[in-house]
Amino acid sequence: MEKRSSFSGSVGFVLAAAGSAVGLGNIWRFPYLAAKDGGGLFLVIYIILALTFGFTLLMTEVSIGRKTKQSCLTAYGKLKKGWGWLGGLASIVPFIIMPYYCVIGGWVLKYSLVFIFGQGAAAADDNFFTTFITGYSEPIIYNFVFLLMTAVVIFRGVNKGIEAISKVLMPILFVLIIGIAVYSLTLTGSEESGGRTGLQGLAVYVIPNFDGVGVRDVLMTIMDAMGQLFYSISVAMGIMVTYGSYFKDEDNLIRSVNQIEIFDTVVAFLAGVMIIPAVYVFLGPEGMSAGPGLMFVAMPKIFAQMGVAGNIFGAIFFIMVLFAALTSCISIMEAICSGMIDKGMSRHKATVTEGIIALVLSTVVCLGYNAFYFEFKLPNGTVGQILDIMDYLSNNVLMPVLAIGTCILVGWILKPKTIIDEATKNGEKFGRRWLYTVMVKFVAPVMLVVLLLGSLGVY
Repeated sequence: MEKRSSFSGSVGFVLAAAGSAVGLGNIWRFPYLAAKDGGGLFLVIYIILALTFGFTLLMTEVSIGRKTKQSCLTAYGKLKKGWGWLGGLASIVPFIIMPYYCVIGGWVLKYSLVFIFGQGAAAADDNFFTTFITGYSEPIIYNFVFLLMTAVVIFRGVNKGIEAISKVLMPILFVLIIGIAVYSLTLTGSEESGGRTGLQGLAVYVIPNFDGVGVRDVLMTIMDAMGQLFYSISVAMGIMVTYGSYFKDEDNLIRSVNQIEIFDTVVAFLAGVMIIPAVYVFLGPEGMSAGPGLMFVAMPKIFAQMGVAGNIFGAIFFIMVLFAALTSCISIMEAICSGMIDKGMSRHKATVTEGIIALVLSTVVCLGYNAFYFEFKLPNGTVGQILDIMDYLSNNVLMPVLAIGTCILVGWILKPKTIIDEATKNGEKFGRRWLYTVMVKFVAPVMLVVLLLGSLGVY
């Protein structure tokens, strides 16, 4: 078995973990949920949940990883005999996510190149996205290239691969996000469109809108925000347990978790500042309901209305999204490969094995829009294809189940003191100790059960 690697320090860990957390969930999903759920109302609820619910799950998983020095596959069994099934479940989640994440990463790569080569106007056509994803060769090729980019980093290992690329991409990503967000606020629409401004769009984003909002609406917003946290901080998918296993014993775990939490929340907020004001300026209030098509359909239309500058800012935007998708996909693949390594496989063999499996499955996902096309109604009421089914199964079912199991194990079997002791082993101060205990034992499990039941269409 290979000797377990470790990050060179807390900076490497925080950047790698933040790279995992800052992905498509932040940049694509967060803005459209915020637009759908009343802007500021969603923001307030999300921040409260991030500081409580999100903090609890993140602290738990990183601590489990460092304490056991094992991947998600084997960590739970080492923590408590008879609970190894949680490790199996934690490994299944990234295994399901990996193929379709590569497909979406391929879409982002395609759009990046379209804008880089000055063809942004073509991407604004209503049929561009549909024509692309329903094609037979292009989506598979872009999927393969994105997967190869991910596999090369994993092949190089924790220090020369994951940590090295995170130290380069994350600062660039953060600068790009800030730059695009500032530019978005300076936008002004044409006189024909009423001269809407980016600052007016910002107000729509940050000021809570309670018009027609009832108790059920608030509850659904809470569910949306809680579900978004799984995407945003990469919990309940084995990643943070795996990354935690590479975290050195002498480094300050509590401070690092707090930094990840802050970094992720700031980026999620800035993603909304990037997108929502621009959508408001060029597409108006009705554009705010673009939903999941916001990135690949609405944004190209916005760039097309910017004239010559549209290609430049479109290229910058999609390159930024590509970096975010890549750092997240790297963490997903590492969670899978790390388990293989803990079972005795070499890193190189594990990377090649998982790469081949992911390529086969992701090709099937690509063909789900043509050769294998069908429509399936999911329990939550949405209708989807292969990609949507995999996303629903992993994010709406398995992740809440895994998180519930983790809360029961830590809150009631091992007791919260197990995690608290690990987090404070070097004498660190655990400022939210009481909050952590209450959350992991009582509040988080109840919230997760409610979330799961909602996903299953019970109410």
